[in-house]
Amino acid sequence: MACNANKVPFLRTIAKRGLATNQCPRPLGQAAEVKTTVLNNKLVVATAEASLPITRVSIVFRAGSRNESYENQGSAHLLRIASGLSTKNTTAFAITRNIQQVGGSLSATSDRELVTYTVETTSNQIETGLRFLQDLVQPAFKPWELSDIVSQVKSQIASVTPQERAVELLHKAAFRSGLGNSIHIPKFQIGKLSSESLLHYVNNNFIPSRCAVVGVGIDHNTLSGFAQNLELSSGSGKSDSASYYGGDARKDTAGVISHVAVAGQGASLLNQKEALAFAVLKHAVGAGAATKRGNVNGPFGKAIQGAVTDASISYAPLNASYADAGLFGFLVSTDVQHIGKAVDALTRALKSGSVSSNDVNRGKALLKAALLESYATDSSLINEISVQAVHTKQVHNIEALLSAVDGVTQQDVQQAAKKAGSSKLSVGAVGNLANVPYASDLS
Repeated sequence: MACNANKVPFLRTIAKRGLATNQCPRPLGQAAEVKTTVLNNKLVVATAEASLPITRVSIVFRAGSRNESYENQGSAHLLRIASGLSTKNTTAFAITRNIQQVGGSLSATSDRELVTYTVETTSNQIETGLRFLQDLVQPAFKPWELSDIVSQVKSQIASVTPQERAVELLHKAAFRSGLGNSIHIPKFQIGKLSSESLLHYVNNNFIPSRCAVVGVGIDHNTLSGFAQNLELSSGSGKSDSASYYGGDARKDTAGVISHVAVAGQGASLLNQKEALAFAVLKHAVGAGAATKRGNVNGPFGKAIQGAVTDASISYAPLNASYADAGLFGFLVSTDVQHIGKAVDALTRALKSGSVSSNDVNRGKALLKAALLESYATDSSLINEISVQAVHTKQVHNIEALLSAVDGVTQQDVQQAAKKAGSSKLSVGAVGNLANVPYASDLS
């Protein structure tokens, strides 16, 4: 059925304000087409139609924890928390009050590579949303407000799960610094980072060449104009390329449970063919809770099922792709009596480089389903196009991605598996580590 905006007051309002796509929202579940523009200052703008009259806009910077030095570790974590504080132009109270009055929300996320600020409003209120979104990229870091969030920072650090800590230690063992920096502020840095240090970090990293502005449910030209007028720094924006080392990073804690992450080298995001092969491999190796008569899909599932039959084990494949490096392996948790057998079995499966055609076909089907889902829902779509836009300055349409997945062969997947398994392994471990092997024991 055709949509007639003139008969629907809400859609007519959006069209008059020039803030939507000037087309009907796409049907729910239908993959979106994405428009991409690189501005003269190298900032990337990407937009897609929404499936509902909700507009989402994100400002994304390549300013994650990998860009931190030893002295300013934790800066990216504090940027995420400080998004709720006053900016150079607006108080925290004014931002909260005005966004709430239009029924919108502002949020911030950060990881190893990206810091992202996002506003979400109904489409006829996006002008207000954009006004305060642009304020977030001009933080003030008032000393008394930084002091007020110390308890919040401590609470977040205390809530990090042991599985997350194992993955953080894995990155430390693999890369040492840069990508080895934790996404969480170190305890010794809590309350120590000054306003000047944080502002220096922002000035060096919040620059046009490291930025993308992406939107779902907003006119492309409107968003391009907004992006062109953002007041960003002209800092150096330098960062070191990733170097893979391998080794061990371990933390003993009380209890009888062990959490172990093991990985070898993976693929970078910029090598699309290899990155897709590793993505297929992640789905092909098998994952899930393994109990008696439980999951036996793929090499990982069969390895666990054959090695441990009298314990409950939680395991999952790990596939982390970054701009210039990657990790592939597994995360496993079980009691101290069985952890050694579990790690050995999964490592043998990792190092075998053997993936059957049935496993590859299943992996491709699961990956395609995940890609379709990420493009079909607005909340996941904006995350997908944010990552692609800021790293590659372009966004692939879903048909091209699905075609590329179809083109992945069993040989491509086996080569990916061999790359991870033949490289020097990295181990991150947390818990009772009495029976956890070291990386050198797994070679």
